[in-house]
Amino acid sequence: MGMLLPLSGPQAPLGQAMLNAGSMALFDESQSGIELAPRDTGGTPSGAAAAARAAIADGARILVGPLTSAEVAAVAGPAQAAGVPVLAFTNDSQRAGNGVWVLGITPEQQVRRVVSAAAARGARTFALGAPDTDFGRALANALRGATADLGLPPPSIALHPANAEPAMAASGARVSGGRADAVLIGESGERARRFAATWMTEAQAGGTSPRLMGTALWLNDPSLGREPALVDAWFAGPDGRARARFEARYRDAFRETPPRVAATAYDAAAIATRALRNGESPGVTAGAGFPGADGPVLLLPDGRTQRGLAVYAVSPGSEPLLVEQAPVPTGAGS
Repeated sequence: MGMLLPLSGPQAPLGQAMLNAGSMALFDESQSGIELAPRDTGGTPSGAAAAARAAIADGARILVGPLTSAEVAAVAGPAQAAGVPVLAFTNDSQRAGNGVWVLGITPEQQVRRVVSAAAARGARTFALGAPDTDFGRALANALRGATADLGLPPPSIALHPANAEPAMAASGARVSGGRADAVLIGESGERARRFAATWMTEAQAGGTSPRLMGTALWLNDPSLGREPALVDAWFAGPDGRARARFEARYRDAFRETPPRVAATAYDAAAIATRALRNGESPGVTAGAGFPGADGPVLLLPDGRTQRGLAVYAVSPGSEPLLVEQAPVPTGAGS
């Protein structure tokens, strides 16, 4: 199993943490007979392509990694030509397919989870305010797909320049989405607080009080709870129970807290190890679901991945509140 990681350059500490997680997965899943062979990508697409070719030449039957969308794009060609599947760490669902599985938690997964939860509580009309970036456009596409699949009206989509003043962006977005039952905010940190404050002030002045929603970027930002408009706002994120177990084991082994993406590295390496042990494709091995470090995960035939995400609410305290546990993905609605 070749593991493609940034083991040199500015991301080397992250690469080492992911290698640690991969080593944990190998130990958990197979005591002997399978080797993990790390290859340094240098954190660049050309380095990733060279690392993939070297791993394949050395006999790797599955590639785990690389980290970024651009690196995955560079690796896909050599891997497909050699018939070697790739379990990538990126969250860019556009890289999925043709033997590449995307293991990162994607914007689509997050949006579908939180929209489904809001719709179950009665929300029927949705709006999005987000920057006009790759991330914002991914949120927009995901919201359109989620509402269509639920038989709901098309959402109001308002994308603003990435450097736009958040309060002005919120006011502009409300021109089309002011009557929405639920509003997805594609900002984080201070920008999310200012966007939410303006939206809610104007909405309540007009006699509405929509549910505010966000993304997994909110998970580790206790400052959001200092904005009254964001208290009780929902967002989807990894299963906290599974994550806590993984982090405790990682700390015991390596005496440090792992970065968030280390859980993705663990899941990818564990699925790859099971596939090699069983002589199967990764999609067959994880086709019935896998209890991952960030919660349950299911690989789909087209390279996409379903994750069982929990729903959280922003709290005035330091930790978000759990609203709904992470469900086991079933492949339905994919």
